[in-house]
Amino acid sequence: MASGPTFNRVLSIQSHVVHGYAGNKSAVFPLQVLGFEVDQINSVQFSNHTGYKNGFKGQVLNETQLAEVYSGLVDNELHKLYTHLLTGYVGNPAFLREIANILKSLRAANSKLIYVCDPVMGDDGVMYVPKELLPIYRDEIVPLADIITPNQYEVELLTGKQIKTENDVWEAVQWFHEKGVGTVAISSSELGSKDTLLAFVSYRSASGTERYRLAIPKQGNNLVRFTGTGDLFASLFLAHSTLTNFDMGTTLERAIATLQAVITKTLSYIPEEVLQGKVAVTSQQRELKIIQSKTDIEQPKIALRSEKL
Repeated sequence: MASGPTFNRVLSIQSHVVHGYAGNKSAVFPLQVLGFEVDQINSVQFSNHTGYKNGFKGQVLNETQLAEVYSGLVDNELHKLYTHLLTGYVGNPAFLREIANILKSLRAANSKLIYVCDPVMGDDGVMYVPKELLPIYRDEIVPLADIITPNQYEVELLTGKQIKTENDVWEAVQWFHEKGVGTVAISSSELGSKDTLLAFVSYRSASGTERYRLAIPKQGNNLVRFTGTGDLFASLFLAHSTLTNFDMGTTLERAIATLQAVITKTLSYIPEEVLQGKVAVTSQQRELKIIQSKTDIEQPKIALRSEKL
């Protein structure tokens, strides 16, 4: 067996849905299309995402089972192959702590391994994981991350401060840098106009800190809320930061270009009466059209430019 990584291989630990796109279902295909090998461990296996009106069914992996699966990789020295760890939705504290153990093992095998953490905890002011996860993310997981991709609400949870201005954003970003995180990518914030969102990236290297901002037009007349977009963004950011050799302006542009293209494609499948607000959108109609967007994943068309600050 080779003594170390020969190409990009990601271990992705996050949720899985049988139908639709969230967690690993949102993240794995785009990474593969962009040339990354991806091995996935599913933190949960649900029939569908939790937003469906008749609920969901399935299983939740516990920390003992996670450790057992990972030990099989170690037994066969497969853990030495990984260049990246990507984590998303986690439902219990002990499982999250086991991820920290796995990361330490992976870094012992490859000191250059990059950890991309999407601290999935909530959105729009609503926390949808147990509150016990917050201090673990804040005090134990965040300091281990190389790249972190929270939304605005998750930034507020982790830093304990509300974000009302762009200055608040950069103060929050500095909090992450002081914890040891090299790259902070805030995938969305409500600091733009009523028709736009703002994304921010801060990249700290030995030569200094680079900051970028990008305005994102809202789509869907604010009538359609999508599930899985944060998971998709995290995977695209991982891929393009690697493919561009950490050119963060280009990375942000490419990730947002693909994300916007997927949303546009998804909206094109939704009936007009839904988009006009005459009929309520269903959870099934809101499922991202990721497969249909393969070309936009492979070759993102850059329409929105990032601004270096």
